[in-house]
Amino acid sequence: MTGMRTREPGEVFGPRMTLFADTLSVGLATALVCLPVVTIPAALSTACAVLRGAGEGQPATAGRYLAVLRQRLRPGDLAAGAVALLGALLFLADLALAGAGLPGAPAFAVVAAAIGTAALVVGLRSCARPESLTNWPAAVREASRDALQDIGGSALVLLAVATAALCSWMLVPLAFLVPGPLALALTAVDVRQGAEFR
Repeated sequence: MTGMRTREPGEVFGPRMTLFADTLSVGLATALVCLPVVTIPAALSTACAVLRGAGEGQPATAGRYLAVLRQRLRPGDLAAGAVALLGALLFLADLALAGAGLPGAPAFAVVAAAIGTAALVVGLRSCARPESLTNWPAAVREASRDALQDIGGSALVLLAVATAALCSWMLVPLAFLVPGPLALALTAVDVRQGAEFR
């Protein structure tokens, strides 16, 4: 991130460690806001916006996160969360049906997994788009375009999700800190993609 200050004399940690600490505090705030489940897209989108602002010299703190979140929670954000929740439930139901031993279940499971993975990538990339703060349909359209044009970035998103899941599985209390690094990874992929393709 450009514009970061250098370490002052006598300062123990440099600016990168400060960003890491801010990312963890934003992650904790995001995890708390995600608890109602339908607020997950808005919470993650806000985290990405706050962390994107860190590259522009704005503070990336939990206080700023809550201030941005208060300004933007609206019915469209809750509708996006409801759609994401219904999609996840439908995906789990499809996989449960595939595991029930129906004819053609293995092929169906592969197709369902591919569709679910694509939906996850587009959904997460939508949260990282600046348009998600005001217009979810535009964010989804742009994220779909990004996912097709930037296959490497989509692979990085999946790697970030796998890392977050692994960290949460290995040490359950880390699950409350994982949204911050995940949001930072999503934001970095979007900034990287913007620098290369836009």
